Amino acid sequence: MMIDGLTMAGVFLALVVVTLFLGVKTVPQGSKHVVQRLGKYHRTLGPGLNVIFPYIDSVAYKVTTKDIVLDIPSQEVITLDNAVIIANAVAYINIVSPEKAVYGVEDYSLAIQNLVQTSLRSIVGEMSLDEALSNRDQIKAKLKGAISDDISDWGITLKTVEIQDINPSQTMQMAMEEQAAAERQRRATVTRADGEKAAAILEAEGRLEASRRDAEAKVVLAQASQSAIEKVTSAIQGNELPVMYLLGDKYVESIKEMSQGENAKIVLLPGDIPAAVRGIMGGLGK
Repeated sequence: MMIDGLTMAGVFLALVVVTLFLGVKTVPQGSKHVVQRLGKYHRTLGPGLNVIFPYIDSVAYKVTTKDIVLDIPSQEVITLDNAVIIANAVAYINIVSPEKAVYGVEDYSLAIQNLVQTSLRSIVGEMSLDEALSNRDQIKAKLKGAISDDISDWGITLKTVEIQDINPSQTMQMAMEEQAAAERQRRATVTRADGEKAAAILEAEGRLEASRRDAEAKVVLAQASQSAIEKVTSAIQGNELPVMYLLGDKYVESIKEMSQGENAKIVLLPGDIPAAVRGIMGGLGK
């Protein structure tokens, strides 16, 4: 009988320990526990020591109240001008109503990820390539406004969403590089053509100025020659000897210049040397 009494006491003590274990719950800071009673939502336990009805109540879900970082995978997005870009994002959320998060959607992380990707495709699809690459803040603002109301029904607050990367696809990058190279080549060609045009204009202006100067020089020389001839004519007054002397001097200078040219080996002589000598001597005799 004593043994049976000890056994019953041990069983009772074990039952008490189990009951206390099931009825007393400690919730750590930064978490909340969702309690179900007979399979139905009953209440949400906050951080600290909590007591529930054992055997009837049970903790069905343990939800963190800390900010959650959701990494949104990269995806291809088509812009308004049919350019393909690769974009990904990161969302920061906080669960304010754990019961809505666990009962309102099967997997809130997957749901928010798909919602961000769908909204991102829609927003970028209304922008051109240049706008999408240069307006991250605008995309961020539109994306936050698009999904905040939807996830609030699940008891979740969107703290912020950031666009991590938004870059043209590899094929698009190659096309842009080829386009940029072609544009640089075009500019170089235009610059070279403008330079050649300017050089040609300067050269033509130089030739024109040189021709003008040559013409002016010829006029001046002609006027000087005319003045010299007039002075010589006035000075000789019918005397042929000075004229013969001047002609001979010009003749000697011409022969000298010809001897210094490319045909310096050619010797030029008068066609009739004796007649030339007689003419010179006859002139001297007079």
